[in-house]
Amino acid sequence: MYKTNVRRQLKANLRTARRLWPNQIHREQAEGLTALSTHYLFSVARGDLLFLEGKWYVTHAGLLRLALRRHCAGIRVQQVREFCDPAAGRWVFKATTYKHSYSKGFVGYGDADPSNTSPLVRGAEMRVAETRAVNRALRKAYGIGLCSVEELGSLNASPGSTKEKVKSVQPPHQNGSNNGHSKLRDRLCVLIRRYNLDPSLVKAYAADFCGTPTLKEASRELVESFVSHLATSARENRDALICKLSSYAQPVEVKS
Repeated sequence: MYKTNVRRQLKANLRTARRLWPNQIHREQAEGLTALSTHYLFSVARGDLLFLEGKWYVTHAGLLRLALRRHCAGIRVQQVREFCDPAAGRWVFKATTYKHSYSKGFVGYGDADPSNTSPLVRGAEMRVAETRAVNRALRKAYGIGLCSVEELGSLNASPGSTKEKVKSVQPPHQNGSNNGHSKLRDRLCVLIRRYNLDPSLVKAYAADFCGTPTLKEASRELVESFVSHLATSARENRDALICKLSSYAQPVEVKS
């Protein structure tokens, strides 16, 4: 049964990869994907892997799902205060991954500041630093040599893709507002399917973007603004968007 699942996952990964990155998945890239699919059961469709400039990168979400599959005992994250400068947006974290309850732990450090992060995640340097630390600790624990996409110095973000540059949408007429909400949900679902985005991460990003606890509590104007922003980000730089979304993945249980 396990070998059958591995073969099924590999075929699905190759099919999805060739659709997402046409004419880029050659023999060498396919062999790399085969190894990642076989040893770790990573899923391209779920956003576990990204293909950038001819190389495979694992994502934060992919590493967390691997930790769950391998029954990771926990991850402890600590801020390295002596190297942090909140005023400058510089943060450093130390993460320790415990593969088993009796494990001594695998340590990884992550730093982030405006000079080594994408404009798409400006203002979220603390979360990026924490994510990078967790990624390095997980990669060490499970012997993953390839870099995670969140550890990259920066990703090219398109001008005008940040929240501050998204233009406000004029309030719609009150008549037929329920139908308007339905159309927005439909547009959001179409974007999620078209660009193979994780629905739960999109919802978390949307709530953060709108400044509300949940997406349901956001006004129609804010939701419409988010949908427009998501469409632009996905169309112009999907890889950067995936990087942003992965920062909203829920961490595995952390040891106190």
